[in-house]
Amino acid sequence: MPATGDELGQRLREGDLSAAPAVLNLVESRAAGHRDQIDALLHAVSPAALGGEAPGHVVGVTGPPGVGKSSLLSALVRAWRAGGRSVAVLAVDPSSKRSGGALLGDRARIAADPADGAVFIRSMAAGGRLGGLAPATRAAAHALAAAFDVVVIETVGVGQSETEVGEVADTVAVVVQPGGGDVLQFLKSGIMEIPDVLVVTKADLGQVAQRSRRDLHAALRSLGARDTEVLAVSSLAPATGFDELVAALDAHRARLDVRARRLAARRASALADFVAEHGSRGLRALGGQRHALRLLDEQDSTLDVPALTRMLEQAAASS
Repeated sequence: MPATGDELGQRLREGDLSAAPAVLNLVESRAAGHRDQIDALLHAVSPAALGGEAPGHVVGVTGPPGVGKSSLLSALVRAWRAGGRSVAVLAVDPSSKRSGGALLGDRARIAADPADGAVFIRSMAAGGRLGGLAPATRAAAHALAAAFDVVVIETVGVGQSETEVGEVADTVAVVVQPGGGDVLQFLKSGIMEIPDVLVVTKADLGQVAQRSRRDLHAALRSLGARDTEVLAVSSLAPATGFDELVAALDAHRARLDVRARRLAARRASALADFVAEHGSRGLRALGGQRHALRLLDEQDSTLDVPALTRMLEQAAASS
């Protein structure tokens, strides 16, 4: 008999990493009755149940297709594991029109030792939204952060499509390749929210990569983003720059008000779940997005995502 949401949540609270596959199977399930089990899981790993925020560092990794994110993540996972950290990677892929599932395989792109129980990698379907996050991705990230040291959400996109991963992650790394002039334009025009860390791949190209790094650093400084680090890495063996990248991600987390960021993430997830279920009509019943966010801001800061979503549903029904 499959484990219940309560049981899976307890296993995550106890640091049982082997619960991860069952957790993903549950949050991705659309079977009748599983919504209650998903709610129970998220309640079991809520700040109220944990006595504070989940300890894992939720890292968003995004950037244009073909920029080298998978190679970068393979090397980054190795660097985290060398430091003794457990890592879960949720790779958000485009959905198959035929099956509705993720088009790319779990381990097809990100290399990891299949015998290493402290690494978990799963591809998740984006639900037809390029760069977007399905409700299951948000739920999985919230849950796995209770047990894993690092939870990575990898998504495809550049520009406005980082918005959703930025709502869930503690730290967002935007990956670009040398000569990425589009990213410079996005930064200057304000289309791209200022990332927490910018990573230039293919540092082995030498001057081309270093020029891109300098240009991006100058663009960020002109915008007042003096704390945003710009790093160059190479995923070619021997990989270089990854100790510095891990340090930059850690430094951002150390500066962060994690409680405030997680609270905003839970409220954004509740609104996203509500809209996914009830659409624009439901949002209009709440008086629009701005009013919905005000309602969420008035709620107890320890409430889990399902409780916040139910509150929105009750408010919409009574309007």
